[in-house]
Amino acid sequence: MPREGLMSQKNIKTISNPKLKLEVLTKEDVQKIHNATLQIIEKVGVRFPSKRALEIWEAVGAEVDHEKKIVRVKPQVIEDAIKKAPPAYKLAARDPQQDLQLDGNHVNLGTDGCGVEVIDINTGEKRTSCLQDVRDIARIADATEEVAFHWVAVSAQDAPVEARGLHELKAVWESSTKHVQTESIYNVEEAKAAIEMAALLAGGKDKLKDRPVLSLMQCTAPPLGHDGGSLDAALLAAEVGIPTGFMTMAACATTGPTTMAGNLAVGNAEVIAATALLQIAFPGAPVFYAAAQTASDLKTGAYTGGGPEDFLFGAATNVLADFYNIPLSMGAFATGAKEPNWQAGLEGAMSSFMASVVMSDMLLGCGFLHGSRIWSYAEMMMDCEIFSIVHKMMQGIEVNDETLAMDSIANVGPGGHYLAQKHTRKHMRELFMPQFMDRRPYSEWETKKDDARDWALSKARKTLKEHQPDPLDEKIGQEMDRIIKSVEK
Repeated sequence: MPREGLMSQKNIKTISNPKLKLEVLTKEDVQKIHNATLQIIEKVGVRFPSKRALEIWEAVGAEVDHEKKIVRVKPQVIEDAIKKAPPAYKLAARDPQQDLQLDGNHVNLGTDGCGVEVIDINTGEKRTSCLQDVRDIARIADATEEVAFHWVAVSAQDAPVEARGLHELKAVWESSTKHVQTESIYNVEEAKAAIEMAALLAGGKDKLKDRPVLSLMQCTAPPLGHDGGSLDAALLAAEVGIPTGFMTMAACATTGPTTMAGNLAVGNAEVIAATALLQIAFPGAPVFYAAAQTASDLKTGAYTGGGPEDFLFGAATNVLADFYNIPLSMGAFATGAKEPNWQAGLEGAMSSFMASVVMSDMLLGCGFLHGSRIWSYAEMMMDCEIFSIVHKMMQGIEVNDETLAMDSIANVGPGGHYLAQKHTRKHMRELFMPQFMDRRPYSEWETKKDDARDWALSKARKTLKEHQPDPLDEKIGQEMDRIIKSVEK
């Protein structure tokens, strides 16, 4: 239970009831992409390297090539299956007051995952990520109202490989009361253990459908493929009601067609085929669409993140998720920048705005640099400020008798000022107050020469030093340790 005095830290800032709208794809465009997707699944096929998955497909009459692990499915089978997916549900948190609604009317920001390097919060040196980083990032995110949930941010590379994802989950649950999502559960053994651990928090495996304190993200293997262990883990999760999503990261010109429409169709086929599999196996299981498509760098062929294609993908993918009537988890704040700089700010702002204006349910990405490889605490804080700006913009302009301020205008008249007006005192806190944007006089800046990166890092250090999250029940922690050790053995 939360301790007294910490209630003010339990606020979560999400975007809802937006005034701004954007149309990036017409209804005709969406239908064309959908038709192309069904044709790809039926004629080209999707690779499912999982015995259990192939048996499920075979049972519904799909054409299954067991040698190549490729499945071809009739459009009607796919469409009927997708219709069984729930359009809305909640992501439960360790503290129920932080439960999140995935209902198409809330944009919930999460950290990104799963990076392999960290810019050390104290030394500023880049190094390999470890389990303590997982704890520290989760603790800062726990105290940050812009962060609504955790996607396990970095890899605990000092933990045993076979149980690394489980150590990461426990570290986050120990450090925060918010919902936890992970992409680091890759096989049946890990999935069974993760479900056991989540059940401890929910009050039993039978309670997970009502209180899914864990959700799973599984990356596809583009083009038009999946990972076998991830498929088996996803099927186990769906069976017990743990929300599960498949993320396509198809990149223009390498793992997807060069054209954006073609890339959307390929990525859509990957996600929809796997989502249909879960619905065929467990009708009504909570699922979500996930995407982080990008354009390959034409000089290196690398997946970097950022750029206008990313921004358009961020908006277009939500239109597709809405077409299928399932929630979306969208990669945003994607940047190829190597440090918190102009490029990181530009790409983070544009990608988060485009994904938010179409109301993506889950917005991923705060805190990462260099194509989601390197974690930066300063970047995390500044990304949260960007989200706050988008949050304010999405509220639009409210026009009514109070906001038109006619009495105040009459009181001041020509040539006066509004500082002493009651109306000003009443509404002044509605104006956006930045934490890291520099609005000082030039002379003050010239003397100090500090900037947003310094202030953001200072805030992260202060939060890590002072914030104490509500502790995990000791008995639950001990039982989680037992479960993890059984997997390590």
